[in-house]
Amino acid sequence: MADSFENDPGFPYLGISREDKAKSLARPFDSKKNCWVPDAEEGFVQAEITATKGDQVTVVTARGNEITVKKDEAQEMNPPKYDKTEDMANLTFLNEASVLANLKERYAAMMIYTYSGLFCVVINPYKRLPIYSESVIKHYMGKRRNEMPPHLFATSDEAYRNMVQDKENQSMLITGESGAGKTENTKKVISYFAIVGATQSAGAKAEEGKKGGTLEEQIVQTNPVLEAFGNAKTVRNNNSSRFGKFIRTHFSSAGKLAGGDIEHYLLEKSRVVRQAPGERCYHIFYQIMSGFDPSLRGKLKLENEVSYYHFCAQAELTIEGVNDKEEMGLTQEAFDIMGFEDTEVMDLYKSTAGIMHMGEMKFKQRPREEQAEQDGEEDAANACHNFGVNHEEFLKALTKPRVRVGTEWVNKGQNLEQVNWAVAGLAKAIYARMFKWLISRCNKTLDAKEIQRDFFIGVLDIAGFEIFDFNSFEQLWINFVNERLQQFFNHHMFVLEQEEYKKEGIQWTFIDFGLDLQACIELIEKPLGLISMLDEECIVPKATDMTYVQKLNDQHLGKHPNFQKPKPPKGKQGEAHFAIVHYAGTVRYNATSFLEKNKDPLNDTAVAVLKHAEGNQLLLDIWSDYITQFVRSYYEFGGSTMLFTQKLQEEQAALAKEGGGGGKRGKSSSFMTVSMIYRESLNNLMNMLYQTHPHFIRCIIPNEKKQSGMIDSALVLNQLTCNGVLEGIRICRKGFPNRMIYPDFRHRYAILAADAAKDSDPKKASTGITDKLCNEGHLNDEEFKVGNTKLFFKAGILARLEDLRDEILAKILTGMQARIRGYLGQTDLRRRRDQQAGLLVVQRNVRQWCTLRTWDWFKLFGKVKPMLKTEKEVEAMGELAVKIQNLEAALATEQGNRAVLEAQLSSLVEEKNALFLSLEKEKANLQEAEEKNTKLEALKADLDRQLNDISNRLEDMEERNNDLQKQKKKADNDINSLQKNLQDMELNLRKAEGERQSREHNIRALQDEMAAQDETVAKLNKEKKHQEEVNRKLMEDLQAEEDKVNHMSKLKAKLEQQLDEIENGMDREKRQRQDIEKGRRKVDGELKVAAETIEEITKQKHDIEQNLKRKEGEMHQLSAKLEEESNLVAKLQRQIKELQQRISELNEELENERQSRGKSDRARSDLQRELEELSERLDEAGGATAAQV
Repeated sequence: MADSFENDPGFPYLGISREDKAKSLARPFDSKKNCWVPDAEEGFVQAEITATKGDQVTVVTARGNEITVKKDEAQEMNPPKYDKTEDMANLTFLNEASVLANLKERYAAMMIYTYSGLFCVVINPYKRLPIYSESVIKHYMGKRRNEMPPHLFATSDEAYRNMVQDKENQSMLITGESGAGKTENTKKVISYFAIVGATQSAGAKAEEGKKGGTLEEQIVQTNPVLEAFGNAKTVRNNNSSRFGKFIRTHFSSAGKLAGGDIEHYLLEKSRVVRQAPGERCYHIFYQIMSGFDPSLRGKLKLENEVSYYHFCAQAELTIEGVNDKEEMGLTQEAFDIMGFEDTEVMDLYKSTAGIMHMGEMKFKQRPREEQAEQDGEEDAANACHNFGVNHEEFLKALTKPRVRVGTEWVNKGQNLEQVNWAVAGLAKAIYARMFKWLISRCNKTLDAKEIQRDFFIGVLDIAGFEIFDFNSFEQLWINFVNERLQQFFNHHMFVLEQEEYKKEGIQWTFIDFGLDLQACIELIEKPLGLISMLDEECIVPKATDMTYVQKLNDQHLGKHPNFQKPKPPKGKQGEAHFAIVHYAGTVRYNATSFLEKNKDPLNDTAVAVLKHAEGNQLLLDIWSDYITQFVRSYYEFGGSTMLFTQKLQEEQAALAKEGGGGGKRGKSSSFMTVSMIYRESLNNLMNMLYQTHPHFIRCIIPNEKKQSGMIDSALVLNQLTCNGVLEGIRICRKGFPNRMIYPDFRHRYAILAADAAKDSDPKKASTGITDKLCNEGHLNDEEFKVGNTKLFFKAGILARLEDLRDEILAKILTGMQARIRGYLGQTDLRRRRDQQAGLLVVQRNVRQWCTLRTWDWFKLFGKVKPMLKTEKEVEAMGELAVKIQNLEAALATEQGNRAVLEAQLSSLVEEKNALFLSLEKEKANLQEAEEKNTKLEALKADLDRQLNDISNRLEDMEERNNDLQKQKKKADNDINSLQKNLQDMELNLRKAEGERQSREHNIRALQDEMAAQDETVAKLNKEKKHQEEVNRKLMEDLQAEEDKVNHMSKLKAKLEQQLDEIENGMDREKRQRQDIEKGRRKVDGELKVAAETIEEITKQKHDIEQNLKRKEGEMHQLSAKLEEESNLVAKLQRQIKELQQRISELNEELENERQSRGKSDRARSDLQRELEELSERLDEAGGATAAQV
């Protein structure tokens, strides 16, 4: 690691210092005794095994408590060298206790980032750390993951490099609970990509005279806009994202920033009208009321304090440490940088204020009626003022909406509860559609059309798995999304393992861990699963949440392993109706309001009023794709009145989006449920993720008190389970998580088999070591695998090898200590014996001197002896002085020559080193050029293949275009003939209508005549009763009248039969006319589709031609570049030959110089010896002279 980074202020929060490493290694450790045992408070505590009995072990914890636990509950502890390890996948013992302990140690040192295999785990520090500065970014740019300490930037840079080098889209999945830091980490990732991929091109800047900033600034400033409308305060997090988002940052093939776009998921709409205690509504409601713009509240009719407005005043109104006025300024600044128009921003504020006023609309129940009515119109007028609609029409639509009964439209009375539900549902729908529009508008700004988009890095910020005391419809969907994401991770991890083992040539039975979650996923989304049965129940008359639960129990309870009956509630847990076994645990769900939340009904009449808003273009845009039931009904029944034509023109764009052209499509879209929309979005997201190379960030919330430095072990363990970190460890245990390359293995474990490790080939030496260990029973073939470049081990095997190594090292060190002690003892004995002999000599001489010191002749000898050689010594001293002078002069000359030679030697060495560096650089350039050449040739072949494919596709398109032209001509002829037939049928219909009217007139005349005859019969019957005495006389007249009546009855029956035949003929004419009308509409639709297809094919043909031209240009450029690279390679080869020749010459000169230097060193050594001898003789002479004196 570079020393410069160790001096960075952020290093103490990222890397481990040498002093800390030394302290960790000095910690006492016994792998057979030290372990982790479960603890209620800390999760796991350190303990030492004191006794073992059967499957029970007795341990003494770090607190001094002695307890007995099962062997399975005592988890292994890793050696001290793994303290604060940067990648937990390298731990010899992969278990929950080791993972938790490592995270605790690192978090105590504020090292918030830790790797766990493919994961980067981050724990919220709850304070600002100096680890996101520009200096830190520069240190991580272009570095491999293992070269630097764990950091979000390392994972981000890895994704960026993979994209540039592998030409593959990347994704980063950032998940975690609310308050874990997902949003903040997402912002850091986006900022990093904006810096790394920044471009200085003028195209990235806003147009002159318009609002906006550079593309890099706009990508960064997207966050304040989305946070204002999509974030809110919760109990755990003051700035919690209440929606999931997938932010794609696009790049060119050269890695330059080329724009971005955003997709959102699972927006929490219910927060608009309802907040839990301790929480707030979305930030924008309070920013508008902050007084940043004094005139804004007046324009929006928000004259009261924020506490007055019910929809955003049910819980908290402020956030500690947050100034809503300043936040409003940042939001407005972000709008300006993003290039929003003033009218667009004002429409957003108007719609938001309108929702606030909707919360104050009052209604009351009419006595003894199922009808509600407004209780004051002021707030409704204020809301409608912001929406730009008539408040009387809006109130009428809420209290008396129009509904279809059969073929008729009537006004249906709503009671108070229904009206309040409609107001809340409409407010939620307005906000959700407004948020969707905001996302689209940001995407429009980030669309840098002048820069080619080749690849992207997508950042997914979405809520993690949720297990609350009360889990409802929202938790079901969030957990289902996480189930799919976990399956995606398991599958990806399995694929990487498979690729690694395949590359290393290891025989292993592969397990697709993605299948482990398939049962739960199928329970939720497959036919007759929870979602499909919920959608079905939403269209069943009189269905309720309880009928839905009953059907679920009948279908799945006792038949599906992941569907269970919920356990009784404990503590604060709410009531539950069913339970699902997810990978993260069993979740109890309450089905209350499932049907209502899934249907998400809207007041169709109120929406129709909003669709005609004036002065609020945003409201028109967000409802443009909504088709009202009135228009839909005409479309279904084939109505062709002027009113339908007008409505159809108004909603033509919406019908086109729904694929209009048949009544069935329009009808089916009316049954789109929330689950259907969510499922479609989720499928699109997963399809996109499967086409990328993913990177995983897992955010952890350390405690619920928002306190820095404190770890709640139970909470963290639960999140590790929910985030899939422990699931990843489970997968690692199944395979071979520990691996070492052969040179490292031989270097570390050669001591286990010294003879086998002598082989010069690292692979043979390593396999020899493992073979010996297998023969001795320390290993078996199932515990390790031999690959092409490395050895693979099961979890815990390296720890066993470490123990064996420690035992052998202990034996060797003990033997060495014994030998050293013996050698030191013998040396001391010899020293003492030598001292003893010396002391005896000294004692003898002292005794002799004591005897001779009083003898006179000895005294005389002592005085005469120094004077015997005085003259000879004086002469010798003179000669020595001359000789010393000569030697000193020669020495000075030699030193000067040596300095010159040393300077020449150092310059030659420097020149040689420079030449070596230059040679290495040229070799690297040559290798890089050869690699580029190979890549260019492969790219050229690939482009040739693409060109052939495009040519073939172009020919197919042209053939298809010709066929479509023929079909179009045929369709035109059919339409003309059908139109003629239609005109004939309409003429026949008008004739039949005239005949029908004439026949009806005759029938009415006959009916009048029959009525008169009936009156005559009645009179005659009366006369018969009163005039029985004259009955005989009038019998003949009466018989005649009766015959006449019979004749008229027959005539009436005949006329009625004729009338029935006429009516049947009219019905047939009507049916024929309807069939003709349907045929005409079908042909019109087919014609429209054919025209669109032809237009699309023409566009594709144009695009293909443009692509062909561009590819040809690129091929020419590549050919030219290839030729330049070839010339460069030849030039470099010539330079290499020249440099090699120069190096050989320098080597010869260096060898000559070494020989000369050797001679000089020998001469100097001889002179030095002579000088020393002369010095000794001089000292002796001096001593003798002194003695004589």
